[in-house]
Amino acid sequence: MKKTKTILRVRYGETDQMGVVYHGNYAPYLEQGRTEWLRDLGFSYKWLEENGIHLPVVNMTINYKRPAHYDDLITVTTTLKSIPTFKIEFLYEIHNQDGQLLVKASTSLVFINSVTKKIRRAPSYLLEKIG
Repeated sequence: MKKTKTILRVRYGETDQMGVVYHGNYAPYLEQGRTEWLRDLGFSYKWLEENGIHLPVVNMTINYKRPAHYDDLITVTTTLKSIPTFKIEFLYEIHNQDGQLLVKASTSLVFINSVTKKIRRAPSYLLEKIG
C-alpha cells in the first residue's frame, strides 16, 4: 500500500520539563503524516473539505516504545492499511534520527458528507489515485 515519510523536528513547546515529548503531542504528528500522505496523492484536507468531504478520526491507537526529545528529527511513516470503503485506515511508525522506533500507531477515519453530515463511501477520485 502507498507509504509516505514526513520529517518533523520536535519543538520545545511539545516537551515537558525533562525535554521529553508529551504523550498527547503524538496525535498531531500522526495528523501531519496523514495530511502529507493525502497531499502526496494530490489532495489536501482543504481541497477535500471544499469538495464536500470531512474526515473525522473515529479511532486512534498509539503504542509508545521510546520517548522523543526536544530537537530530535523524527520521521513519521504513514501507510494506508487497506483500500478505503466508508472509512480509511492508516498505520504509522515514528522513528528518531538514529532509526530507533519510538511509536507504532493506527487511525481510522470516516468519510462524511459535509452537507448532510452522513457517512458516505470513499470518493471515486480518491480510489482511482490509490488504485
